[in-house]
Amino acid sequence: MMSRFDHYFQMNVDDVIEYTLEKATEIDWDRDSMEAVVPDSHGNLNYVYRIWDGKGHSLYIKQAGTETRISKDMKPSKDRNRLESEIIMLEDKFAPGMVPHIYFFDTVMCACGMEDCSDFMVMRDAMLRHETFPRFADDISTFMVETLLLSSDLVMDHKEKKELIRKFISPDLCDITEKLVLMEPYNDLNQRNNVFVPNADFIERELYNDPALHLEVAKLKFKFMTDAQALMHGDLHTGSIFIRQDATKVFDSEFGTYAPMGYDVGNVVANLIFAYDNGLAAGATAFCDWILETIEKTMDLFIEKFSKRFDEAVTEPMAKVAGFKEWYMEGILNDTAGYAGTELHRRTVGMANVVDVTSIADEQKRLLAERINIFAGKDYIMHQSSFRTGADFAAAVTKAKEAAEKTL
Repeated sequence: MMSRFDHYFQMNVDDVIEYTLEKATEIDWDRDSMEAVVPDSHGNLNYVYRIWDGKGHSLYIKQAGTETRISKDMKPSKDRNRLESEIIMLEDKFAPGMVPHIYFFDTVMCACGMEDCSDFMVMRDAMLRHETFPRFADDISTFMVETLLLSSDLVMDHKEKKELIRKFISPDLCDITEKLVLMEPYNDLNQRNNVFVPNADFIERELYNDPALHLEVAKLKFKFMTDAQALMHGDLHTGSIFIRQDATKVFDSEFGTYAPMGYDVGNVVANLIFAYDNGLAAGATAFCDWILETIEKTMDLFIEKFSKRFDEAVTEPMAKVAGFKEWYMEGILNDTAGYAGTELHRRTVGMANVVDVTSIADEQKRLLAERINIFAGKDYIMHQSSFRTGADFAAAVTKAKEAAEKTL
Protein backbone atom coordinates (compact mmCIF):
# COMPACT_ATOMS: atom_id res chain seq x y z
CA MET A 1 0.00 0.00 0.00
CA MET A 2 1.31 3.45 -0.92
CA SER A 3 2.06 5.74 1.98
CA ARG A 4 1.35 9.44 1.64
CA PHE A 5 4.56 9.92 3.66
CA ASP A 6 6.78 8.69 0.82
CA HIS A 7 7.89 12.24 -0.06
CA TYR A 8 8.77 15.21 2.14
CA PHE A 9 6.15 17.77 3.12
CA GLN A 10 5.76 19.95 6.20
CA MET A 11 3.28 18.15 8.47
CA ASN A 12 0.62 19.77 10.60
CA VAL A 13 -1.29 18.51 13.65
CA ASP A 14 -3.82 16.70 11.46
CA ASP A 15 -1.10 14.69 9.70
CA VAL A 16 0.92 13.54 12.70
CA ILE A 17 -1.55 11.01 14.16
CA GLU A 18 -1.67 9.07 10.91
CA TYR A 19 2.11 9.41 10.61
CA THR A 20 2.64 8.15 14.17
CA LEU A 21 0.48 5.07 13.56
CA GLU A 22 2.51 4.26 10.47
CA LYS A 23 5.96 4.81 11.98
CA ALA A 24 5.84 4.26 15.76
CA THR A 25 4.87 0.59 15.60
CA GLU A 26 6.82 -0.20 18.79
CA ILE A 27 3.80 1.24 20.67
CA ASP A 28 0.37 -0.43 20.78
CA TRP A 29 -1.69 2.70 20.10
CA ASP A 30 -5.42 3.06 20.86
CA ARG A 31 -6.29 4.72 17.57
CA ASP A 32 -9.71 6.09 18.57
CA SER A 33 -8.43 8.08 21.54
CA MET A 34 -5.29 9.56 19.92
CA GLU A 35 -4.74 13.32 20.07
CA ALA A 36 -1.93 15.68 18.99
CA VAL A 37 -0.82 19.21 19.92
CA VAL A 38 2.07 21.58 19.26
CA PRO A 39 3.74 22.08 22.69
CA ASP A 40 4.67 25.55 23.96
CA SER A 41 8.45 24.98 24.05
CA HIS A 42 9.71 24.01 20.62
CA GLY A 43 12.92 25.90 19.87
CA ASN A 44 14.00 27.89 16.84
CA LEU A 45 14.70 25.20 14.25
CA ASN A 46 12.06 22.47 14.13
CA TYR A 47 8.38 21.58 14.20
CA VAL A 48 7.43 19.55 17.25
CA TYR A 49 4.21 17.66 18.07
CA ARG A 50 3.10 15.69 21.12
CA ILE A 51 0.88 12.66 20.42
CA TRP A 52 -0.90 10.58 23.06
CA ASP A 53 -3.77 8.14 23.50
CA GLY A 54 -6.25 7.23 26.24
CA LYS A 55 -4.18 4.20 27.28
CA GLY A 56 -1.28 6.34 28.51
CA HIS A 57 1.02 5.98 25.47
CA SER A 58 2.68 9.14 24.19
CA LEU A 59 5.64 10.43 22.19
CA TYR A 60 7.03 13.49 20.49
CA ILE A 61 7.43 13.83 16.74
CA LYS A 62 10.12 16.29 15.69
CA GLN A 63 10.32 17.31 12.03
CA ALA A 64 13.00 19.45 10.40
CA GLY A 65 11.57 22.35 8.40
CA THR A 66 13.18 23.78 5.26
CA GLU A 67 14.13 27.01 7.07
CA THR A 68 14.56 28.08 10.69
CA ARG A 69 11.83 30.00 12.50
CA ILE A 70 14.45 32.42 13.83
CA SER A 71 15.35 33.56 10.28
CA LYS A 72 14.13 32.68 6.78
CA ASP A 73 17.69 33.32 5.56
CA MET A 74 18.92 30.26 7.47
CA LYS A 75 18.14 27.07 5.62
CA PRO A 76 20.06 24.26 7.34
CA SER A 77 19.94 20.82 5.74
CA LYS A 78 16.80 18.81 6.61
CA ASP A 79 19.14 15.86 7.11
CA ARG A 80 19.95 17.33 10.53
CA ASN A 81 17.11 15.28 12.00
CA ARG A 82 18.83 12.01 11.03
CA LEU A 83 22.09 13.33 12.44
CA GLU A 84 20.41 14.31 15.68
CA SER A 85 18.67 10.95 16.06
CA GLU A 86 21.90 9.05 15.49
CA ILE A 87 23.78 11.32 17.91
CA ILE A 88 21.14 10.80 20.63
CA MET A 89 21.30 7.02 20.10
CA LEU A 90 25.09 7.17 20.49
CA GLU A 91 24.79 9.38 23.59
CA ASP A 92 22.35 6.84 25.01
CA LYS A 93 25.04 4.18 24.56
CA PHE A 94 27.67 6.32 26.30
CA ALA A 95 25.41 7.72 29.08
CA PRO A 96 22.42 5.33 29.30
CA GLY A 97 19.11 6.87 30.28
CA MET A 98 20.39 10.45 30.12
CA VAL A 99 18.76 11.24 26.76
CA PRO A 100 15.23 10.56 25.46
CA HIS A 101 14.62 7.16 23.79
CA ILE A 102 14.39 7.34 19.98
CA TYR A 103 11.58 5.16 18.59
CA PHE A 104 12.38 5.78 14.92
CA PHE A 105 13.84 8.29 12.52
CA ASP A 106 12.65 8.75 8.98
CA THR A 107 14.98 10.08 6.28
CA VAL A 108 12.10 10.85 3.87
CA MET A 109 10.00 13.07 6.15
CA CYS A 110 13.13 14.21 8.05
CA ALA A 111 11.37 13.39 11.31
CA CYS A 112 11.90 11.26 14.37
CA GLY A 113 9.76 9.80 17.14
CA MET A 114 11.17 10.52 20.57
CA GLU A 115 10.28 9.61 24.15
CA ASP A 116 7.72 11.96 25.68
CA CYS A 117 9.47 13.70 28.58
CA SER A 118 6.54 15.93 29.52
CA ASP A 119 6.75 14.68 33.10
CA PHE A 120 10.01 16.67 33.13
CA MET A 121 10.36 20.46 32.96
CA VAL A 122 12.53 22.28 30.45
CA MET A 123 15.30 23.50 32.73
CA ARG A 124 15.22 27.11 31.45
CA ASP A 125 11.53 27.37 32.42
CA ALA A 126 12.30 26.03 35.91
CA MET A 127 15.23 28.47 36.22
CA LEU A 128 12.90 31.37 35.36
CA ARG A 129 10.79 30.28 38.34
CA HIS A 130 14.02 30.16 40.42
CA GLU A 131 13.65 26.49 41.30
CA THR A 132 16.69 24.57 42.52
CA PHE A 133 17.81 21.04 41.63
CA PRO A 134 20.40 19.57 44.01
CA ARG A 135 21.18 16.64 41.66
CA PHE A 136 21.90 18.69 38.58
CA ALA A 137 25.66 19.20 39.02
CA ASP A 138 26.17 15.47 39.54
CA ASP A 139 23.97 14.48 36.58
CA ILE A 140 25.27 16.96 34.00
CA SER A 141 28.93 16.33 34.90
CA THR A 142 28.36 12.58 34.40
CA PHE A 143 26.66 13.18 31.04
CA MET A 144 29.52 15.38 29.79
CA VAL A 145 32.31 13.09 30.98
CA GLU A 146 30.73 9.95 29.50
CA THR A 147 29.71 11.40 26.13
CA LEU A 148 32.85 13.49 25.55
CA LEU A 149 35.54 11.12 26.83
CA LEU A 150 34.08 7.95 25.30
CA SER A 151 33.68 9.53 21.84
CA SER A 152 37.28 10.81 21.73
CA ASP A 153 40.58 9.41 20.43
CA LEU A 154 41.48 8.68 24.04
CA VAL A 155 39.07 5.74 24.03
CA MET A 156 37.69 5.07 20.54
CA ASP A 157 39.45 3.17 17.79
CA HIS A 158 40.90 6.03 15.71
CA LYS A 159 39.54 4.74 12.39
CA GLU A 160 36.08 4.29 13.88
CA LYS A 161 36.22 7.83 15.31
CA LYS A 162 37.21 9.24 11.90
CA GLU A 163 34.17 7.50 10.39
CA LEU A 164 31.99 9.22 12.99
CA ILE A 165 33.57 12.60 12.18
CA ARG A 166 32.63 12.05 8.54
CA LYS A 167 29.13 10.91 9.49
CA PHE A 168 28.37 13.74 11.91
CA ILE A 169 29.84 16.66 10.03
CA SER A 170 27.06 19.23 9.62
CA PRO A 171 28.41 22.19 7.62
CA ASP A 172 25.15 24.19 7.82
CA LEU A 173 24.83 24.01 11.59
CA CYS A 174 28.56 24.50 12.17
CA ASP A 175 28.30 27.61 9.98
CA ILE A 176 25.61 28.98 12.32
CA THR A 177 27.89 28.47 15.34
CA GLU A 178 30.94 29.88 13.57
CA LYS A 179 29.06 33.07 12.67
CA LEU A 180 26.48 33.59 15.44
CA VAL A 181 28.70 32.55 18.37
CA LEU A 182 32.30 32.98 17.30
CA MET A 183 32.23 36.10 15.11
CA GLU A 184 29.18 38.39 14.96
CA PRO A 185 28.97 39.32 18.68
CA TYR A 186 32.35 41.02 18.19
CA ASN A 187 31.74 42.93 14.95
CA ASP A 188 28.06 42.64 13.85
CA LEU A 189 29.33 41.89 10.34
CA ASN A 190 25.90 40.74 9.13
CA GLN A 191 23.95 43.50 10.94
CA ARG A 192 21.72 41.07 12.81
CA ASN A 193 22.87 41.41 16.42
CA ASN A 194 20.09 42.15 18.92
CA VAL A 195 21.53 44.89 21.09
CA PHE A 196 19.60 46.36 24.03
CA VAL A 197 19.69 50.02 22.99
CA PRO A 198 20.55 51.53 26.42
CA ASN A 199 23.62 49.27 26.43
CA ALA A 200 24.78 50.04 22.87
CA ASP A 201 27.71 52.33 23.76
CA PHE A 202 28.98 49.93 26.42
CA ILE A 203 28.85 47.03 23.92
CA GLU A 204 30.60 49.12 21.28
CA ARG A 205 33.45 49.81 23.68
CA GLU A 206 33.73 46.43 25.42
CA LEU A 207 33.02 44.01 22.57
CA TYR A 208 33.29 45.71 19.16
CA ASN A 209 36.37 47.85 19.86
CA ASP A 210 38.63 45.47 21.77
CA PRO A 211 41.27 44.02 19.39
CA ALA A 212 42.92 41.92 22.14
CA LEU A 213 39.56 40.23 22.77
CA HIS A 214 39.05 39.69 19.03
CA LEU A 215 42.39 37.89 18.78
CA GLU A 216 41.44 35.41 21.52
CA VAL A 217 38.00 34.84 19.97
CA ALA A 218 39.64 34.26 16.56
CA LYS A 219 41.76 31.51 18.15
CA LEU A 220 38.64 29.97 19.71
CA LYS A 221 36.83 30.09 16.37
CA PHE A 222 39.66 28.32 14.54
CA LYS A 223 39.93 25.77 17.33
CA PHE A 224 36.20 25.04 16.98
CA MET A 225 36.56 24.65 13.20
CA THR A 226 39.64 22.42 13.23
CA ASP A 227 39.84 20.45 16.50
CA ALA A 228 37.63 17.35 16.14
CA GLN A 229 38.25 16.30 19.73
CA ALA A 230 35.00 14.60 20.71
CA LEU A 231 31.34 14.24 19.75
CA MET A 232 29.83 17.18 21.55
CA HIS A 233 26.18 18.11 21.97
CA GLY A 234 26.88 21.52 20.44
CA ASP A 235 24.05 23.49 22.08
CA LEU A 236 24.11 22.36 25.69
CA HIS A 237 22.03 25.06 27.35
CA THR A 238 19.18 24.98 29.87
CA GLY A 239 16.64 24.96 27.03
CA SER A 240 18.09 21.62 25.88
CA ILE A 241 17.84 19.92 29.27
CA PHE A 242 14.78 18.19 30.73
CA ILE A 243 14.89 18.19 34.52
CA ARG A 244 13.12 16.83 37.59
CA GLN A 245 14.25 16.62 41.21
CA ASP A 246 15.25 12.98 40.64
CA ALA A 247 16.54 12.95 37.04
CA THR A 248 18.09 14.90 34.15
CA LYS A 249 17.79 14.21 30.42
CA VAL A 250 19.61 16.07 27.65
CA PHE A 251 17.87 16.55 24.30
CA ASP A 252 18.10 18.66 21.13
CA SER A 253 21.51 17.41 19.94
CA GLU A 254 21.13 18.61 16.35
CA PHE A 255 24.17 20.91 16.64
CA GLY A 256 26.20 17.84 17.60
CA THR A 257 29.48 17.50 15.75
CA TYR A 258 33.11 16.67 16.47
CA ALA A 259 34.65 19.73 18.13
CA PRO A 260 36.44 20.76 21.34
CA MET A 261 34.99 19.23 24.54
CA GLY A 262 35.15 22.56 26.35
CA TYR A 263 32.45 23.96 24.05
CA ASP A 264 29.80 21.86 25.80
CA VAL A 265 31.19 22.40 29.29
CA GLY A 266 31.44 26.16 28.73
CA ASN A 267 27.86 26.32 27.48
CA VAL A 268 26.61 24.78 30.71
CA VAL A 269 28.57 27.31 32.80
CA ALA A 270 27.32 30.28 30.74
CA ASN A 271 23.68 29.25 30.86
CA LEU A 272 23.81 28.85 34.62
CA ILE A 273 25.05 32.46 34.70
CA PHE A 274 22.01 33.58 32.68
CA ALA A 275 19.83 31.95 35.36
CA TYR A 276 21.87 33.84 37.98
CA ASP A 277 21.22 37.13 36.11
CA ASN A 278 17.49 36.54 36.27
CA GLY A 279 17.54 35.53 39.92
CA LEU A 280 19.59 38.62 40.77
CA ALA A 281 17.10 40.93 39.05
CA ALA A 282 14.26 39.26 40.99
CA GLY A 283 16.06 39.47 44.33
CA ALA A 284 16.11 35.65 44.61
CA THR A 285 19.22 35.49 46.81
CA ALA A 286 18.98 31.82 47.79
CA PHE A 287 18.57 30.85 44.13
CA CYS A 288 21.63 32.93 43.11
CA ASP A 289 23.68 31.26 45.85
CA TRP A 290 22.55 27.85 44.55
CA ILE A 291 23.60 28.80 41.00
CA LEU A 292 27.11 29.83 42.08
CA GLU A 293 27.43 26.65 44.13
CA THR A 294 26.19 24.61 41.14
CA ILE A 295 28.74 26.18 38.78
CA GLU A 296 31.45 25.30 41.31
CA LYS A 297 30.18 21.73 41.85
CA THR A 298 29.60 21.06 38.15
CA MET A 299 33.17 21.99 37.29
CA ASP A 300 34.77 20.20 40.25
CA LEU A 301 32.76 17.02 39.59
CA PHE A 302 33.56 17.19 35.88
CA ILE A 303 37.31 17.44 36.61
CA GLU A 304 37.20 14.68 39.24
CA LYS A 305 35.08 12.27 37.17
CA PHE A 306 37.02 12.94 33.97
CA SER A 307 40.29 12.10 35.70
CA LYS A 308 38.91 8.87 37.19
CA ARG A 309 37.19 7.79 33.95
CA PHE A 310 40.35 8.60 31.98
CA ASP A 311 42.27 6.05 34.07
CA GLU A 312 39.55 3.41 33.58
CA ALA A 313 38.67 3.86 29.92
CA VAL A 314 41.66 5.16 27.94
CA THR A 315 42.91 2.75 25.28
CA GLU A 316 45.43 4.93 23.38
CA PRO A 317 48.95 3.96 24.60
CA MET A 318 50.42 7.45 24.11
CA ALA A 319 47.65 8.94 26.27
CA LYS A 320 48.98 6.85 29.16
CA VAL A 321 52.37 8.59 29.09
CA ALA A 322 53.12 10.32 32.41
CA GLY A 323 51.91 13.94 32.38
CA PHE A 324 49.66 13.57 29.33
CA LYS A 325 46.39 13.43 31.27
CA GLU A 326 47.22 16.68 33.09
CA TRP A 327 48.14 18.41 29.81
CA TYR A 328 44.91 17.19 28.19
CA MET A 329 42.79 18.41 31.10
CA GLU A 330 44.46 21.86 30.99
CA GLY A 331 43.36 22.15 27.36
CA ILE A 332 39.75 21.24 28.21
CA LEU A 333 39.65 23.80 31.03
CA ASN A 334 41.11 26.55 28.81
CA ASP A 335 38.45 25.79 26.19
CA THR A 336 35.70 25.63 28.81
CA ALA A 337 36.54 29.16 29.99
CA GLY A 338 36.92 30.48 26.44
CA TYR A 339 33.65 29.06 25.11
CA ALA A 340 31.77 30.00 28.30
CA GLY A 341 32.85 33.55 27.43
CA THR A 342 31.68 33.43 23.81
CA GLU A 343 28.32 31.95 24.88
CA LEU A 344 27.86 34.72 27.48
CA HIS A 345 28.52 37.33 24.79
CA ARG A 346 26.50 35.89 21.95
CA ARG A 347 23.36 35.36 24.07
CA THR A 348 23.63 38.93 25.36
CA VAL A 349 24.25 40.84 22.10
CA GLY A 350 23.93 38.28 19.28
CA MET A 351 21.00 37.19 17.18
CA ALA A 352 19.59 34.58 19.61
CA ASN A 353 19.21 36.22 23.03
CA VAL A 354 18.03 34.37 26.15
CA VAL A 355 14.72 35.02 27.85
CA ASP A 356 16.50 34.90 31.24
CA VAL A 357 17.90 38.34 30.36
CA THR A 358 15.38 39.79 27.86
CA SER A 359 12.49 39.24 30.30
CA ILE A 360 14.09 41.53 32.92
CA ALA A 361 11.69 44.50 32.74
CA ASP A 362 13.61 47.03 34.85
CA GLU A 363 16.13 48.82 32.60
CA GLN A 364 18.84 49.22 35.24
CA LYS A 365 18.57 45.59 36.31
CA ARG A 366 18.78 44.42 32.71
CA LEU A 367 21.82 46.62 32.11
CA LEU A 368 23.43 45.06 35.18
CA ALA A 369 22.67 41.53 33.93
CA GLU A 370 24.09 42.25 30.48
CA ARG A 371 27.22 43.85 31.88
CA ILE A 372 27.81 40.92 34.25
CA ASN A 373 27.69 38.65 31.18
CA ILE A 374 30.03 40.87 29.19
CA PHE A 375 32.59 41.28 31.98
CA ALA A 376 32.50 37.61 33.04
CA GLY A 377 32.75 36.54 29.40
CA LYS A 378 35.78 38.74 28.81
CA ASP A 379 37.44 37.45 31.98
CA TYR A 380 36.93 33.84 30.87
CA ILE A 381 38.20 34.51 27.32
CA MET A 382 41.18 36.69 28.25
CA HIS A 383 42.41 34.62 31.23
CA GLN A 384 41.61 31.04 30.19
CA SER A 385 44.55 29.52 32.06
CA SER A 386 43.38 31.07 35.36
CA PHE A 387 40.31 28.83 35.57
CA ARG A 388 41.34 25.51 37.12
CA THR A 389 38.73 24.83 39.80
CA GLY A 390 35.00 25.23 40.22
CA ALA A 391 35.65 28.06 42.66
CA ASP A 392 37.60 29.94 39.96
CA PHE A 393 34.64 29.74 37.55
CA ALA A 394 32.12 30.84 40.20
CA ALA A 395 34.30 33.68 41.52
CA ALA A 396 34.38 35.27 38.04
CA VAL A 397 30.62 35.88 38.31
CA THR A 398 30.88 37.72 41.64
CA LYS A 399 33.84 39.72 40.32
CA ALA A 400 31.91 40.65 37.15
CA LYS A 401 28.90 41.71 39.24
CA GLU A 402 31.10 44.09 41.29
CA ALA A 403 32.66 45.52 38.11
CA ALA A 404 29.26 45.91 36.42
CA GLU A 405 27.73 47.71 39.43
CA LYS A 406 30.49 50.33 39.22
CA THR A 407 29.51 51.20 35.63
CA LEU A 408 25.89 52.02 36.48
